[in-house]
Amino acid sequence: MNIFSRPGFCRLLLVLGLWAGLFLSSACVSAPSGPDRNDPNGRIKIGFSMDTLKEERWKRDYDLFKKRCEELQVECLVTVADNQAEKQANDVDNLLTQGIDVLVIAPHDATQAASMVEKAKALKVPVISYDRLINSDDISLYVSHQVPLIGKLQAEYALKHAPRGNYILVYGASTDNNALILKREQLKVLQPSIDRGDIKIVAEQFADDWKPEEALKIVENALTQNQNQVAAVIASNDGTAGGAIQALAGQGLAGKVVVTGQDAELAALQRIALGTQSMTIYKPIRPLAYGAVDAAVKLARKEPVSPPDKIKSPSMTKEVPAFFFDPVVVDKSNLSTTVIKDGWATYDEVYRDVPPDKRP
Repeated sequence: MNIFSRPGFCRLLLVLGLWAGLFLSSACVSAPSGPDRNDPNGRIKIGFSMDTLKEERWKRDYDLFKKRCEELQVECLVTVADNQAEKQANDVDNLLTQGIDVLVIAPHDATQAASMVEKAKALKVPVISYDRLINSDDISLYVSHQVPLIGKLQAEYALKHAPRGNYILVYGASTDNNALILKREQLKVLQPSIDRGDIKIVAEQFADDWKPEEALKIVENALTQNQNQVAAVIASNDGTAGGAIQALAGQGLAGKVVVTGQDAELAALQRIALGTQSMTIYKPIRPLAYGAVDAAVKLARKEPVSPPDKIKSPSMTKEVPAFFFDPVVVDKSNLSTTVIKDGWATYDEVYRDVPPDKRP
């Protein structure tokens, strides 16, 4: 009998044929791909790499960013780096592998984040720097509040209410461009008073990752070294203001020393109502988050985005387009006409710790 006519051999050929067919069919399946960025009808996918959700204000950013994406029927992928630069780098890598059309980054480290922009650029994915400026000429847009104005307003408020005496300056994270800008603008306002001898900066230090406990240590040490003789603490945000006030309270000085802040966190508003914190900077988050999403959609569709402003950090070689939103000074005199009127916080929330007969 011919070998090719044997039943066993025929069965072998059949099995081999089936395996070959399965192999060929699987080889023809293409790998998953991202959306067609040239398809105007395709659903847009935005990646938002956030640094943290630990502060109250960032939770508002998250919620409003997601809400606007839902309103525009845009897919939104959000990651949170928990104040870790390496985690944020990995988060961005993962977002880029998911075929996003636009990448929005609120950077932990302004310099390290430049490498994330390079990766996105290589894939032709536009990048929006959100709230904090990334040290890269390749970002497509910067969306933020007027950070230089915030630093100016904080220092001006402190000088108006404490024109003489010892000052403590608690800056934010040294890796955050915003903290550096605030420092520069605060010192610019304070310098004439320093030169005249009206005020003296007895301590100034960056607080790692904007941590309240870092601010607590900075202010405690400064109070000890200056026998509690302090007229003002310029804290760059409400978290560091809270740490500063805790240190002041330990020496019976809460409410007797001017303390600035930023972000209009509920805890800060309650401290202002009580009189232990002097002011905060209210930065409406809705225009910021909505503005970022709206711009991202235009960039994804290759439509023109025409921001009225530009910005350049010292480490950048050119200006980049920017949208800036106005901040508002809030103190005890205008709580009702600002944050409460806008629905940012309710009257009962703000005055929770104030006896009813002491409320306005």
